[in-house]
Amino acid sequence: MLSEDELALLEAIRESGSLSRAAVRLGKAPSTVSHAARQLEARFDALLFDRRRYRLQLTPAGQVLALEAARLMLDVSRLTRRVKQIAGGWEDRLWLVSDELLEFEIFTPVIRAFDALESGVALRLTHEVLSGTWEALRDGRADLIIGATNEPPAIPKLRWFELGVMDWVFAVSPRHPLAKAQEPLQRETVAQHRGVVVADSSRSSEGRAYGLVGGQATLAVPSMHAKITAQRQNLGVGWLPRQRVAGLLKRGELVEKQMADPREPNTLYVAWRGDHEGRALSWWLDQLRQPRLAKRLLKGLEINQ
Repeated sequence: MLSEDELALLEAIRESGSLSRAAVRLGKAPSTVSHAARQLEARFDALLFDRRRYRLQLTPAGQVLALEAARLMLDVSRLTRRVKQIAGGWEDRLWLVSDELLEFEIFTPVIRAFDALESGVALRLTHEVLSGTWEALRDGRADLIIGATNEPPAIPKLRWFELGVMDWVFAVSPRHPLAKAQEPLQRETVAQHRGVVVADSSRSSEGRAYGLVGGQATLAVPSMHAKITAQRQNLGVGWLPRQRVAGLLKRGELVEKQMADPREPNTLYVAWRGDHEGRALSWWLDQLRQPRLAKRLLKGLEINQ
């Protein structure tokens, strides 16, 4: 490992091309710089400086030494910061998993506020669907889950609180046969038409699907955005978050249908495991407990296109 002075010497000679100019840059006498250069060559038993030309240059061996030494110094600097970060109560990284019901864009102001803390914690944000969200926490693929549906399952040291409630509307394209069907719609009537569902991301079970009638044909899509698009494009029917499609309903791009069997609102949860709560996790929990943020997450982004 090179010292900071030795690394600075290599850089000064490489950039200036002269022992005298390197000495000026380092604030040392030329004889001191020359002696240090020869000591460095003796230490590695290699010719590091090409003195045959008018302009002093690093030899190929010297270039390798300079590049690798700079990389090692950077690694040491990063390691030092990480050690201080952990010692200060911050996690090395925080893995956040949101249910796909909550769009990433809604989180961007919170991420900016977290960045302003300059904690050094690396954030990882991914999403899951239905059972997959709880499963991510259970299997260690999440430090914090946001927007999980259904009641909390049995997970060791599980802690949770309610984020809020999401209301649903059964909606169809105005071109769909159900658009003008007599209300309230019966289960038997709906079963004759294909339902659109967001595919459950569970890795250990067959997963769940909301709002389907037994025997109903389905179209499984990867996201709620895709589900809304599919129903707008008359590819099927199903339940949608009321707040996210309010504009589409108002403009007549989707038609709300009253159902004989209404769907109950879903409670969404924030959950984590209480065996280790670092400063980053605590900060995010404080943010998510704020009613204004919870309301914004549940409202989501209105689909306009």
